[in-house]
Amino acid sequence: MEKDLKIEKKKMNPFLWFLFAIVIPLLIAVVIAVIAFSMAGVNVMEWVKEKGSNIPVVSSLIESPEGESVEQTPDHASEQLAAKNEQIEQLNQQVQDMETTIDRLEEEAVILENRNKQNEATAEVEADSESENSSISTIASSFKDMDSEQAALIMQDLDNQTAVSILEEVSNKVRGAILAEMEPAKAAELTKIFIDAGN
Repeated sequence: MEKDLKIEKKKMNPFLWFLFAIVIPLLIAVVIAVIAFSMAGVNVMEWVKEKGSNIPVVSSLIESPEGESVEQTPDHASEQLAAKNEQIEQLNQQVQDMETTIDRLEEEAVILENRNKQNEATAEVEADSESENSSISTIASSFKDMDSEQAALIMQDLDNQTAVSILEEVSNKVRGAILAEMEPAKAAELTKIFIDAGN
């Protein structure tokens, strides 16, 4: 039995010798080489995949490009996400620019509306002024044909501004006759207003 054990030990010894003398040092050398090439900037795994895909039996053990695309999908997805986020930021900026433009255009519309209202009000005032001037011209023509004493009595009862407006419309001869028939104080007051108005 002891002999059998010695024989068995001798049979195992060559296997252990092969394992410790050849396989383990070879593995250590490969690991050191991979580390050295990786530090030198060589992509060892890519090179192994490329060379291994040409060997018939080994190529079945190496991952196919479909597997690579699955591995690259998270990177690709993160790139797409970053691109989409950037696009969203650009669109948000465009929305803000559009809102600013809308606000500015609304302000301009309010300004233009106010100007339009002012122009309409000015046009109304001018129209009222023209109609008033037209009325005054009509009344003044009536005073031209009226007796100067009667016209003077009527003018004394009018407010000073209306009286001066009528006097502006009549000729110098009619104006003189009407003022001559008025009370001197009232005639002097109307004459002063008439002169101050620049006529």
